[in-house]
Amino acid sequence: MTPKVWLGNPAHARWLDEHFDELLRFGAGSAISTGFGNLDAHGQVSPSSPDGYSDLYVTCRMTHSFSLGALQGRPGCAPLADHGLASLHGAFADKVHGGWFSSVNVDGPVDRTKQAYAHAFVLLAASSAAVAGRPDAAELLDSAMAVHLERFWREGEGMVMEGWDESWAEAEPYRGVNANMHTVEAYLAVSDATGDPAWRARALRVLERVFGYAAKWHWRIPEHFSEQWEPLPRYNEDDKAHPFRPFGATAGHSFEWARLALHAHTAEVEAGVPPAHVAWLVEAARALFDRAVTDSWAVDGADGFVYTVGFDGVPVVRERMHWVVTEAIGAAAALWHATSEERYAQRYAQWWDHAATYFIDGTGSWVHELDSQNRPATTVWEGKPDIYHALQATLVPRLPLSPTLASALRQGLIDT
Repeated sequence: MTPKVWLGNPAHARWLDEHFDELLRFGAGSAISTGFGNLDAHGQVSPSSPDGYSDLYVTCRMTHSFSLGALQGRPGCAPLADHGLASLHGAFADKVHGGWFSSVNVDGPVDRTKQAYAHAFVLLAASSAAVAGRPDAAELLDSAMAVHLERFWREGEGMVMEGWDESWAEAEPYRGVNANMHTVEAYLAVSDATGDPAWRARALRVLERVFGYAAKWHWRIPEHFSEQWEPLPRYNEDDKAHPFRPFGATAGHSFEWARLALHAHTAEVEAGVPPAHVAWLVEAARALFDRAVTDSWAVDGADGFVYTVGFDGVPVVRERMHWVVTEAIGAAAALWHATSEERYAQRYAQWWDHAATYFIDGTGSWVHELDSQNRPATTVWEGKPDIYHALQATLVPRLPLSPTLASALRQGLIDT
């Protein structure tokens, strides 16, 4: 089989389907009383975690993942999705001030702050579960939409704020595009789940503003900003490998932004917008993809994507993260769907081969992090927090660019 025919080939689709099931089986071990916990390398809840400790974003990602499994008719996934929904209605929900706590354990909230990053995943989980027809998901989605519009979305800026204290009295002065990126993902999904194009319009405003910054920075996306949305290129210079706010530019995020741009582009065209009016989304996706490949793929003597580079393109953190590979795979598939250009299909096959060689282990899941020589490492992360990125990498290649994942699965649009 040549790389050109992997995408759209039934044999490759079967392999993706099998890996989808492996990941769901692995992830099932993360269910705990409060939601879903961080997994260790063997698929067990990390023994280093406090009793019942769960992060909001992890619980939401797993709820989203099991909702996708339920939509694909995988036995056992619907109860796990319902378990996640119960935790979002229960342990994580702030019944006094509204919104959701960032982390909890069996004794209650651990981190009481309200973060846009995690609240974007509440939207994503609720929308996917609602599309899957899970009980109480529609109610959760209504609440999440209201909280997002009231507390995070800023109409005048066309972006979301970063975070608040428990009572929504004090806002964090930092602004970041990582939270905005996952907000775009969530808003596109909510638009499909509800049929309300206003959510997609908001996502487009975020895309336009972020890509404006990226174009000025040679298609390396500035991640960190002041309250006035002024880039902070030296942010976390003393903590370069920060797991959520690393110093410099992050290739994995460029791949995610590229894919999201193509989802938005296709949705707009299908809604009747002339292609020329949204061609900038495809152009930006190409530019982001090419810059990320040039900066980060096999640039230091071994295959793999370095985690971050400076704004001069020089590698900073050379460890390889599994999620970067999954997003590169998704972006290559999306660009091939959008353009039919063989170079994207070739990259797609190359990176799945890389993943199978170095990342996908005997558990059926992915090693979370490798060092610069592609050996397992824990410099940035320990264990395997969730299956979200890898699971989506098995679906994006088999689905159209619009609608988004859950809605496409509900309509039976997946290649088999």
